[in-house]
Amino acid sequence: MLTRLISFAAAALLTLVTTAFAQDYPSRPIRLIVPFAPGGPIDILARAIAPPMSELLKQPVVVENRAGGGGATGVDAVAKSAPDGYTIGLTGPGALVAVPYMTKVPYDATKDVVPIARVVRVNAVILVRTDSEFKTLGDLVAAARASPGKLSYGSAGAGTITHLAGELLNMEARIKLVHVPYRGAAPASNDLLGGHIATMLPDLPGVMGLIESGKARVLAVTSPTRSTFLKETPTTAEAGYPGVVSDAWYGLIAPAGMPAEVLAKLNAVAAAALKSPEVEAQIVKLSAIPAFNTPAEFAALIAEEQARWKRVIEATGAKME
Repeated sequence: MLTRLISFAAAALLTLVTTAFAQDYPSRPIRLIVPFAPGGPIDILARAIAPPMSELLKQPVVVENRAGGGGATGVDAVAKSAPDGYTIGLTGPGALVAVPYMTKVPYDATKDVVPIARVVRVNAVILVRTDSEFKTLGDLVAAARASPGKLSYGSAGAGTITHLAGELLNMEARIKLVHVPYRGAAPASNDLLGGHIATMLPDLPGVMGLIESGKARVLAVTSPTRSTFLKETPTTAEAGYPGVVSDAWYGLIAPAGMPAEVLAKLNAVAAAALKSPEVEAQIVKLSAIPAFNTPAEFAALIAEEQARWKRVIEATGAKME
């Protein structure tokens, strides 16, 4: 009986302390870690949502870039931080749903971080340069089948979804495009335009400028439905490959163990920040789609994605070069 009373008292005290902490939170600046270099779509989005979050939280939200390892370096920095709400991250899916199944990482993607919210969803595309001989996805597949291992595709880095999307295309179309990893979508795009690689499967936000300027052409959108930004472009399903789906997302994460009240507050603040006209305009400019959700919904999405991409990795033997 005494043991039960002590346990009950301890639990009650912990609840009171946690509630008081949440009411006082935040009392100092918050780090928002971006696991990629400055200038990319995730970095741009982070710098767009930081000011309205700062205003709502009444504390600075400071963006910090921690690039490396396909996003794993930045995610590890979040995972290793104190779970007090003063370090959060904005990341894409790679470091949570792909890299951990391709190489050893210093964090457990299923236990060491918790989701705050998905922020946006982004379409991905199969891209070639405008003067490419490939006018359709069928053309690309036919050429790859005729000359296995001759054509190459670029990615934003080993372990990124842009890497695994190419392996998924190889698997579904029974072809062999050779993977060429780059340090980001920009250098991959440069080599695409220079004729050094045949194609790439990037997120739309990173290459929309090339498409709009007429420097690159989209063969297909790797989404279940057509993109609102490319309404005339067929999906991979319409092109005959319904299994090639590689939409991505950008979402907020935190270290595991964060008090539920703080997690809920950050979710609510992020939701409010996304309604800022400036942020809404930036999302449209990035060719992204607002897709905010709850921590539980985001956790379910991540688990689903982990299972899906793990199967692709195991089936294709994709590796971190």
